[in-house]
Formats: sequence, structure tokens, C-alpha cells
Amino acid sequence: MAPAATTNKTYADGRQGQRIENYAKFWQKDLATEKGEDTDNRLANYTDVINGYYDGATGLYEYGWGTSFHFSRYYKGESFYQALARHEHFLAFKMELKPGMRVLDVGCGIGGPAREIAQFVDVNIVGLNNNDFQVGRARKLTAKAGLSERVTFEIGDFMKLSEKFGPNSFDAVYAIEATVHAPSFAGVYGEIMKVLKPGGVFGVYEWVMTDKWDPSIPEHKEVAHQIEIGNGIPEMRPISNARTALREVGFEIEYEDDLADHNDDVPWYYPLEGDIFKAQTMWDVFTVWRMSSSGKFVTHHGLWFIEKLGIVPKGTFEVGETLKIAADALVKSGREKLFTPMYLVVSRKPKN
Repeated sequence: MAPAATTNKTYADGRQGQRIENYAKFWQKDLATEKGEDTDNRLANYTDVINGYYDGATGLYEYGWGTSFHFSRYYKGESFYQALARHEHFLAFKMELKPGMRVLDVGCGIGGPAREIAQFVDVNIVGLNNNDFQVGRARKLTAKAGLSERVTFEIGDFMKLSEKFGPNSFDAVYAIEATVHAPSFAGVYGEIMKVLKPGGVFGVYEWVMTDKWDPSIPEHKEVAHQIEIGNGIPEMRPISNARTALREVGFEIEYEDDLADHNDDVPWYYPLEGDIFKAQTMWDVFTVWRMSSSGKFVTHHGLWFIEKLGIVPKGTFEVGETLKIAADALVKSGREKLFTPMYLVVSRKPKN
């Protein structure tokens, strides 16, 4: 069952105080005591988990990461935002998107990738998100960029895509680090299959635990739980689960690659390490500093202060604290290659 309700307040921007305050209650305070029923509860209440997290974390994401909420590979000397855009371009390239296509972005965040890909390939994109606050931000930023006619956004549940859009509605669908929030890969992939036109393509950057991850090892299990609580994820799953789910719902896998497993000189998690000497350009120093001990100190106390003043909803500070758990877990699991945020798979719906 969902955590006990607190006094709710709905903000003008769509955020709900009750969801934010209840977010951390979906996990045991001592992650080592997590049990199967805790996971089952999060899966059953996945929309509350996701919305509670993003109501509290979206502003922090924008502050620390910009408008594209995902990781990427980095080249030496490449700027942070350049790398994020290249990651989006690479997905569009591998999917062979063509001008004029109607494309669905599943779990679109505040629309950074949708705006970038729409301009890069000249496609029309519909972004889907079940978080009112993020959709509001996406529409505002897209209007500011002058792209509202080509990039639109809908509020909806990615487990009910066929109800929302009807069958055979899109030439292509992509998801960037979003479908990990679903209660099951097969469920969300099956919905994507339904809304794709015959012969349509699905590209995904999936968050999964790698084949090196062994849940029977306590340290491995704990780091997965830390990734969950710090990222609004009901349950982390192994890479084999994603691959199997795609095939089970009928997709034909055309390309797959764990982009985090390329032994790059600059690792994907380097911005989370907080080492300003690893910043690839002068402009990235501030981005990296925000994850340093001094940067975290400033954010920690600043967030506590503005919550007390009522500038951000109550519970935002606690969600911010889970982000610190996530950052440490992502760096640790990245170094040990237990986790990847960029298992890239390009699949196709059969024509017949």
C-alpha cells in the first residue's frame, strides 16, 4: 500500500506536496532491511513513486544537469552539453530517423532531447510524461525555443500508450533512461509495440544492472537499492531482463551495445565524481563542482533554507538527500561495471 497520506497541497505548477513528502517512505531507511514486499509496493504504486520523485527532483536536475536528464559518453576536451547532444544525435542516427516522421518520446522529462532531436533530424515529436510539473516546464521551454508546432507534450501513463494514442500511431518511438521507471519492461515495451506502425523502429537507452552484478552478493544488492531510492526507480533489473522482454513482446533486435562498457578515457560518471580537475572544458568546472564536497554543502544547506522559507515544496530537501545517495551509488557501480545507464537497443516491429 502507499505510504500514509500527509496534508496535501497542490502548487500552481502541478507539483503536489503529499507526493514529495511521501517519496522516501517507499523505501526502508536502512536499505539493508529491504524486503520483497517493499519492492512489490513500489511496483504497485509506480506512478506515486515516479511523481513524488520528479516533483521534488526536477528543479535540482535542471540546476545540476540542464534540460536533458541523461548520461552520455565523453570525448577528451568535449564539453558537457556537447556530449549530451551527441548522445541524442547518436540515438537518432542508429534509429535512422528521417525528416517528417512522427516520433514518440516515452518519458520525455522537460523535453531537452525532444527539442534537440526534432531540430537535428527535422521530425515531429510527441513527448509523453505522467508528471504535470515536468510537462508544464517542457511546454514553456519548447515555446521559448520556437518549436511548439513540431514538438508537443501529453500527460499520460506509459503503461497505457495504446489507450492514449491508439494502435499504429507512430513511425518511431524512443526512450532515454525512462522506461526503467516502469513496473515491468515487458509491460512498457508491449505498449510501445502497439503504438508503433508496422515496420516502425524503437530505440532505447536503458538503465540496467550488467552481467557482472550478482544480487546474491549483499554489496551488489545494496548498491542497486541505492540507485533505486536516489532515482525514483521501483526496481532495478538485470540487462538480460530488458533483452528478453523486447523479444517476448515481438520486437526484432537490430542493434545492441552497452555504451558504458567501452573503457573510455573519460567515464560516463565523471561529472558525479565532483573532481573539478577532470572537467573537460572551462565551462564545465561549475557543473562538476556542484557534485564536489563543497558544492554538495552549498546545495544541502541552500535547499534546506529555501524549503524553510516555503520557496520549494516541503519534502524537496529529503528528495535532494536521496540524490546524494544516488550519485555515490552510480559512481561506485560505474567504476565496478555493475550498472549501465546506456544499454542501447534498436528494435523493429515486424511489418506483418
